[in-house]
Amino acid sequence: MSKIQSISGTGIPLVGSDIDTDRIIPARFLRCVTFDGLGEQVFADDRQQMQGKHAFDLPEYQGANLLVVNANFGCGSSREHAPQAIAKWGIKGIIGESFAEIFLGNCVSIGIPCVSAEPEDIKAVQEALKANPKAAINLDLESMKVHCGEFTIDVNMNAGSRQSFITGLWDSCGQLIDNFDQIRATATQLPYLNWGS
Repeated sequence: MSKIQSISGTGIPLVGSDIDTDRIIPARFLRCVTFDGLGEQVFADDRQQMQGKHAFDLPEYQGANLLVVNANFGCGSSREHAPQAIAKWGIKGIIGESFAEIFLGNCVSIGIPCVSAEPEDIKAVQEALKANPKAAINLDLESMKVHCGEFTIDVNMNAGSRQSFITGLWDSCGQLIDNFDQIRATATQLPYLNWGS
């Protein structure tokens, strides 16, 4: 199973509250059969309006893997394409003031930890990343702290979600693979399954 105990790298400051799922991935991109290619379309309309000045287009943030957002991120419709698009772009964790509940659940199910912090702490991290886009940033789920450059902030996460990331239990496919022998043994006892001779 895929344990997620910490994520290190660089971050993107995405300033603004109430960024909804339609802004994250516009509805016209939802007709895809798989989620492949959604990363290229993340924030498509915002990026077009900002003509290359959106944080996801700026060269200094390319390759970043942690996203720093404000309040009520991921509000709006429940589309799972929103966290999938963010993940396909390369984001592995999100640090914010607060998250819409369904968006948060969709992130957990695909292995993107979302942690919350006080607004002033989020603003401080965003400002630090604006001043130094290549500042090292680390999200530590064991200590529940984010280290960014020279300072550290405390973060919060639902205890059940935190435990599932640290132990790898969020990864249901990984659980099936890790327990294949037990699953097969149980399945062979079911009268309606024929495993062949």
